[in-house]
Amino acid sequence: MKRLLILGGTAEARALAAAIAETLPGRAEAVTSWAGRTGRAPDVAGATRVGGFGGGAGMVDYIKSEGIDIVIDATHTFAETISDHAHDAALIAEVPRLCLMRPPWRLPPGSRWVEVADLEAAAEAVGKFAKRVFLTSGRQTLEAFAGIKDVWFLVRLIDPPAEPLALAAYEVATGRPPFTIEHEKALMAEHNIDTLVSKSSGGPLPAKITAAVELGLPIVLIAPPPPVPGTRADSVATALEWIELQL
Repeated sequence: MKRLLILGGTAEARALAAAIAETLPGRAEAVTSWAGRTGRAPDVAGATRVGGFGGGAGMVDYIKSEGIDIVIDATHTFAETISDHAHDAALIAEVPRLCLMRPPWRLPPGSRWVEVADLEAAAEAVGKFAKRVFLTSGRQTLEAFAGIKDVWFLVRLIDPPAEPLALAAYEVATGRPPFTIEHEKALMAEHNIDTLVSKSSGGPLPAKITAAVELGLPIVLIAPPPPVPGTRADSVATALEWIELQL
């Protein structure tokens, strides 16, 4: 039986783990790894581990000590560090690796959006025209917006912050996706939002984007980093087909 390491934290990782457990019993078993940045325990089929590996060298040690035969990188589009480590670790450990990547978003015609290169460019764009921003790019991105004056932020986080945020004026909304379009439109209307800021994460178009489009709001999208080299799949189905070829 082949042992798979799924680097997770995404809905695609959970779906792939479930598909492996359902369709490949006796042929493959998967352990899904989460970074553990939120308080919620992973809800996934099969075995799990939570926490970092201790860098690329630590991942190599884990692959060898746990007898991992295949690595599946199903991390978030913006998880650059772990993807780089997975690329290097798989080469060193001499195991096949697949990147399960989300296809890019396709916004409806007539949408008011701009894609910028990075967080600093997003903050610069917001500072030029926005007054009340729905900021959904994640807790680790907030520092880039700290110096903006005369802009109020509605910050969405999965868990309540332990300390005050580095923003001049803000309110925190907590919640875990998926959200409905009606919920997102009501939230934006309640707080008089005039601009949405989001990472351009790919995959199914989330409700927040559709809601902003339907409300006619401008959207600032932060472009994803370039993908690491290697074999890629754009769906759970194609990833599962690739895995079966390795067995």
